[in-house]
Amino acid sequence: MEVVNAIGRRKAAVARVYVSEGTGNITINKRDLANYFPSPILQFVVKQPLEKLNVTGQYDIKINLQGGGFKGQSEAARLGIARALVKINPEDKAALRAEGFITRDPRSVERKKPGRPKARKRFQFSKR
Repeated sequence: MEVVNAIGRRKAAVARVYVSEGTGNITINKRDLANYFPSPILQFVVKQPLEKLNVTGQYDIKINLQGGGFKGQSEAARLGIARALVKINPEDKAALRAEGFITRDPRSVERKKPGRPKARKRFQFSKR
């Protein structure tokens, strides 16, 4: 099997994912998964599509992550891994879609509006 690549995005984070046959190593920006995401919750988020399909030890995954915070980066990696797994085996798409791993989360930060401190917050109103 040759290397299969896919892109996952979430908020401002972009994950380029390269999946090849291997022993289950996940490398992010040339660092180990546990080293890059010390939080076990974020490690779990990245591994979710693999565990859903019971293929955790079958593929080596290399991920280039850019932009965003750690939550957005972990979810971008999850989307990229799910898309790569669908390219490898299209029959898995229904199972991954049922869990919501195929859908790109469109939510992003709302822009700041003029005359306000933030996007929706207003300055304190003074009647007198």
